[in-house]
Amino acid sequence: MLRSQLTHNQHLHNKKKPSSPWPPSAVSKTVGGFSTTATTKGSSIDGIKDIVAVASGKGGVGKSTTAVNLAVALAKTCQLKVGLLDADIYGPSIPTMMKLHEKPDVSKEMKMIPMENYGVKCMSIGFLVEKDAPIVWRGPMVMSALEKLTRGVAWGNLDVLLVDMPPGTGDVQLTISQRLKLSGALIVSTPQDIALIDARRGANMFLKVEVPVLGLIENMSFFKCPSCGLNSYIFGHGGARHTSEEMDLRFLGEVPLEIDIRSGSDEGNPIVVSAPNSASAKAYTNMAEKVMLRLAELAEERLLGPQILL
Repeated sequence: MLRSQLTHNQHLHNKKKPSSPWPPSAVSKTVGGFSTTATTKGSSIDGIKDIVAVASGKGGVGKSTTAVNLAVALAKTCQLKVGLLDADIYGPSIPTMMKLHEKPDVSKEMKMIPMENYGVKCMSIGFLVEKDAPIVWRGPMVMSALEKLTRGVAWGNLDVLLVDMPPGTGDVQLTISQRLKLSGALIVSTPQDIALIDARRGANMFLKVEVPVLGLIENMSFFKCPSCGLNSYIFGHGGARHTSEEMDLRFLGEVPLEIDIRSGSDEGNPIVVSAPNSASAKAYTNMAEKVMLRLAELAEERLLGPQILL
């Protein structure tokens, strides 16, 4: 179904595309059945077609776990070239979740070579400091570190770079949104009202700086009892879906509260790898496909935009 929609979108694009494409640097190809169109309106890092922020207004809602499983699903199932940037300077968790604990090498061009596991290229401040060392830095040092973790890295050619954002809507989030020219943002929240308040703030921040919100993801939607099989809605029911409807945003799916997700994160073994046929892994894969479909739609909209002659 998804691939047929993408094929239909590409067919419409081929019919409507002018003889001299706009913008002129637009490049399109299909990888793993997904259109990976890139234009100069997208990423500001050479070789990277799309940069997507995975964000939340509040910490503790499973944002990093979501980012990791989406990245691995995009690499393994969608067969894309994927990168994962840990932009949470004060609380880096990608090294643990991706089971990467070595320090990165440096290329001849004096750029850091990203660490790789599960087909995903990763970069984190956690690779550069001791495991339990606190990051006691003021704003300018954080901004400098983020600049080195983005443009100071030899990412190579990527179809998509996911950015695991720090929680909140402050200076770091604004700087990343504007400097990296994000293709879109994903908002992660639990169904709980107190988490959704901050999720709305996060979504509105991206909309204010003209970054498309690709959709809302509801994490910890329910707990399924392993004994009786009944669902318990610990944090409420349907909150993120209702919020997405209120804000006219897409609802990308829900992920249950599951022991295997937690243990896989702690052990550096994402559930999309350890249990690919589980309901949770399928939910992550389905959301990853929806993200790529939405990015393809946005790329097509840019290509079919008005041509401005001066």
